Amino acid sequence: MLAPLGLQAQQANATEFVCRPSTLTRDAADLASAWKGGSAPLRILAIGSSSTEGIGASGKDKTYPARLGSLLREGLGGRSIEMVNAGIGGETAPQTLLRLKAALVDGRYDLVIWQVGTNDAVNGGDLGTFRNLVADGIAAAKQARTRLVILDPQFYPGIKETARYRAYVDAIADVARTQAVPVLSRYQAMLSWYQRDAEGFMAALAGDRFHMSDAGYGCLAQDIARSLLGDKPAVTLAASAR
Repeated sequence: MLAPLGLQAQQANATEFVCRPSTLTRDAADLASAWKGGSAPLRILAIGSSSTEGIGASGKDKTYPARLGSLLREGLGGRSIEMVNAGIGGETAPQTLLRLKAALVDGRYDLVIWQVGTNDAVNGGDLGTFRNLVADGIAAAKQARTRLVILDPQFYPGIKETARYRAYVDAIADVARTQAVPVLSRYQAMLSWYQRDAEGFMAALAGDRFHMSDAGYGCLAQDIARSLLGDKPAVTLAASAR
């Protein structure tokens, strides 16, 4: 994702972020209903911008897709999972949509996690056009008979024009709801992290206070895994991370 204009890179002042497990949406649990009874390898595509690529993480193994793959393997009793990370930092919805459509044609996936909206919300633009892009991506996944779940924009304390930013979050939820597609609400989850402990929340972010840190990505992966697996079996990480 693109860093918002005027946001200065600096070290967060928090010492520790405590990750308390939560479920981003219970609607996503049905996506994994067939997984628990099978043994065939699962192939999952994570596509989006920099928070999928893992900007702010200390290594590729600390990105949310990498952590999620490990948690799903654990939660599914060691089942083979291929997690494909197709994140490219700085992309907006039109760019990612083109790659999403190509990926749906070129490969077979048991699930696609489409992270979308943050750069569009930060940069502004026509909200109606954005809604249509989200609907277009959903239609492409349905045509390909591929299960899709959407990961919405993150919350961060430096949001400018909060109402406009939230309008993009709400637009995703509205379009997805009408198309019966689950949304993993990263925005709501991170907002609750911040409201619970504003100082500790800063340790969930990288030094620019925008992208996520290892701790933030790890907690996000945990919450997505719990959502996809319906909380059973439970997946847990360390209670806290610096």
